[in-house]
Amino acid sequence: MRILVSGAGGLIGAELVRTLRERGDEVGALVRGEPSGALDVRWDPAAGTIDRAALAEGRFDAVAHLAGETIAGRWTADKRRRIMDSRVNGTTLLAEAIAQLEQPPTALICASATGIYGDRGEELLVDGAAPGDGFLADVCVAWEAAAEPARAAGIRTAHLRMCAVQSPRGGALKAQLLPFKLGLGGPIAGGRQWAPWVGLTEAVRIWCFALDDDRVAGPINAIGPTPARNRDYVRALGRVLHRPTVLPTPTPLLRLAMGDVIDSLLVYSQKVVPSRLEGLGYEFLDRTIVQALEREIRGEPRGRDRARG
Repeated sequence: MRILVSGAGGLIGAELVRTLRERGDEVGALVRGEPSGALDVRWDPAAGTIDRAALAEGRFDAVAHLAGETIAGRWTADKRRRIMDSRVNGTTLLAEAIAQLEQPPTALICASATGIYGDRGEELLVDGAAPGDGFLADVCVAWEAAAEPARAAGIRTAHLRMCAVQSPRGGALKAQLLPFKLGLGGPIAGGRQWAPWVGLTEAVRIWCFALDDDRVAGPINAIGPTPARNRDYVRALGRVLHRPTVLPTPTPLLRLAMGDVIDSLLVYSQKVVPSRLEGLGYEFLDRTIVQALEREIRGEPRGRDRARG
């Protein structure tokens, strides 16, 4: 296929682009600077501009939309604004632009997040469960709604509700490796809260599956199949690194260092299951958090084969 990718320089986007090219797809990127590839398309979500001529000329079969301000960092008022605006404005701009093409792509696969569910305790959260409360939930609701122009134009539109992707190359796992290697890692806030997980290799396979399979539409929980509590994750990481994990992590110190982002990312409980993916026949590489961490940290075979339904 010929696929356009936004957020191609990010952790997931870069691996997705590499995987797509390895399997023989042609890939273009949405870029803010000068295009470097023949299929690249220039855009500026903050300014509300996109090169519609290049978009039309590319004749893309599908769009993978991952762009957005990172949620890492202290959530000041300005940071919150950037998190919201980058997602809503970028998605609106892209959805409207492809909807107006004479030959639009057949699919728009958008990133979203399990943050849409808020803090839900022991409730089992299947795909499409009602949104919860909180800043991230509000962001995700607006983010998904922004794709409506594409959906209304008949373009297959899916929202991959993702969690923190496990990879030593970036994100939360990279930040945790040093303290865990020093034996300082431990459960947070008691460790009973449910914590969705997915490895980078698996996440990219899910994106490929969503691009390929015409049945994938609407909200999709793009996470690992076996729910785990925070304490399970901590034990799994300690096991893979061969380090003890008995000391609890002081949550007040985390809040002091990083602000209230800690509650949304590490304290809230979300027992999320990928019921739609399993119902569609997606074959998971890793069914437990231990398997995912071993694959990403120890460099086991990356399983780049195309996911099959």
